[in-house]
Amino acid sequence: MVKLKGELRIEDFYKVIFESHSIQMDDTVLETVEKSFNFLKEFSENKVIYGVNTGFGPMAQYKIKDSERIQLQYNLIRSHASGTGNHIQPKYVKAAMLARLNTLSLGNSGVHISVINLMTELINRDITPLIYEHGGVGASGDLVQLAHLALVLIGEGEVFYKGERKATKDVFKTEGLEPISIELREGLALMNGTSVMTGIGIVNTVYTRRLLNWMISCSAAINEIVKAYDDHLSYELNHSKRHIGQHKIAEDMRAHLKDSDLTRKREHHLYEKNSDNVSVFEDKVQEYYSLRCVPQILGPVLDTLNSVESILIEEVNSANDNPIVNVEKQHVYHGGNFHGDYVSLEMDKLKIVVTKMSMLAERQLNYLLNPSLNNILPAFVNLGKLGLNFGMQGVQFTATSTTAENQMLSNPMYVHSIPNNNDNQDIVSMGTNAALITKKVIENAFEVLAIEMITIIQAIEYLKAQDQVSSKTKKMYDEIRKLVPIFTEDVVMYPYVNEVKAYIMKNESV
Repeated sequence: MVKLKGELRIEDFYKVIFESHSIQMDDTVLETVEKSFNFLKEFSENKVIYGVNTGFGPMAQYKIKDSERIQLQYNLIRSHASGTGNHIQPKYVKAAMLARLNTLSLGNSGVHISVINLMTELINRDITPLIYEHGGVGASGDLVQLAHLALVLIGEGEVFYKGERKATKDVFKTEGLEPISIELREGLALMNGTSVMTGIGIVNTVYTRRLLNWMISCSAAINEIVKAYDDHLSYELNHSKRHIGQHKIAEDMRAHLKDSDLTRKREHHLYEKNSDNVSVFEDKVQEYYSLRCVPQILGPVLDTLNSVESILIEEVNSANDNPIVNVEKQHVYHGGNFHGDYVSLEMDKLKIVVTKMSMLAERQLNYLLNPSLNNILPAFVNLGKLGLNFGMQGVQFTATSTTAENQMLSNPMYVHSIPNNNDNQDIVSMGTNAALITKKVIENAFEVLAIEMITIIQAIEYLKAQDQVSSKTKKMYDEIRKLVPIFTEDVVMYPYVNEVKAYIMKNESV
C-alpha cells in the first residue's frame, strides 16, 4: 500500500506501476482538496476566472452564462478527446494517472473530491483509459491525451480492463463505479497539465536505469572475455576525474569483476622487465575505447539519468495546471504552469544518453564479431562450420540498423515548436512527443543489448570460460542460457532476441 500525502517519489511509482501496489489517500489530502474546491466555488462568484466562466484558449474572451458553465466542461472534454495513432500502453497510462492524481491532490486545482476518489479506484482496480500517442503539443499540457482520461471519468470513452479493450460504461457497471459529475472546473483541471508526458517519462527512467545496469554487466563481461587489463577501472584513475557518475560506473564494474580469473594486472605483464630485442608487443598495450572507456562513456549517462529523475519528480509534485488556486492567500493566479518544457528537455537528454548506450553496445558487439579486432574468436562467434554456418552474422544487421534508428530519433523535440490554437499557443514544448520518442529509443536499445548479450554468452561458450568468469557474469550466463541454446547449426534467431529483450526489460541486472 502506497499512501499519498502530496509527495511522490520514484520508489512510489515503481511500487504502483511495476509491483501493482494499491494506493490510499491520506485524510489530510482529502481535506486540502475539499477546502480548495469550496474556496474556488465561493471565490469565482461575480469574478472572471479562466475556465470557470470563460471560454478556453483564444475563446477566453467569451463569457459563459452561469446556466452553461457545467456544459462548458463536458464540451471541452468531448471535443478534445481527439487522439489518433497507436494507443499508449496501460503501464504508461497508469503512471500518467498517478502523476495527475498527485497534482490534483495538492489543493491548487479546485476539483471536487469525487475526482480524487474515482481516480484512486481506477488505479487500484487496474482500469486504464484508452489514450492515443498522437495529439499533445505539451503547452496547455497534454490536453488531448488527458481529455481521454477525463472522458473515462465522466463515464464515456474506452478503457483497458483485465487485458481487454472495453467501453467505460460497461466496466463501470461491472465494477459498481459511478462517473463523476462536473461541479465547477473538473474538465479543465483534469486536462490542463503535464501528467502524461511526466508519467511516461518516469517509466522511461525506470527502464533506462535497468538498461544501464545490464550495460554495465555486459561491459564487464566483455572485458573478461578479452582478458583486458583492469587498471582502466581503478579507483585511482577514475577518481583523478571528479565526475560522480564515472566514479560509480567504475566502482560497479570493479565489484562485478572482483572474483574474475580472466582480467589481468598490468604490473604482472607489461611492467616487468622486457627484452630490448622486442620491437612489437604481441599483447595489446591498451584496449579499444568501447572496452577501456566505459566509465567515461556511461558516467555521463548515469549523471544525466539521476538529473532527469530529479526534474520529473519535481514536476509530479508540482501544480501544473491553470489557473492556480491558493487557499492560503485567498486568491486565484493565472499563468502557464501547464507548459511542458521541463519534461521535454529532460526527455531529449535521456534519449541522447540512451542512444549513446546503444552505440556502445553495438561497438562492443562488433568487436566480438570481428576476429581482426579481438584475435581470439571466430568470425561472428560462429560455433559451427566457417563458411557453411553464419553464427551471429544476421543479427548484427539488426543491431546496426536499430542503432542507426536511435541516432536519427535523438534529434531534439524540445526545439520543434509549432504555433497553433489560433496562435494562442505560440510556443510549445512537444513534451509528450519527446517522452514517447524516448520510450521508442529505450526499447530499441534493449534490442541491441539483447543481441550483444547473446553474443557474449556464445563467446564464453566458445572459450570454455564458464568457470573462469566472475560470479556475476556466470549468473548472467546461466540466466540467458535458460532462454537461448548453444548455436552450432543456424537457427531462426528472432524468437531468442525477443525473449532475451523481454527478460532484461523485466528483470534487474545480476
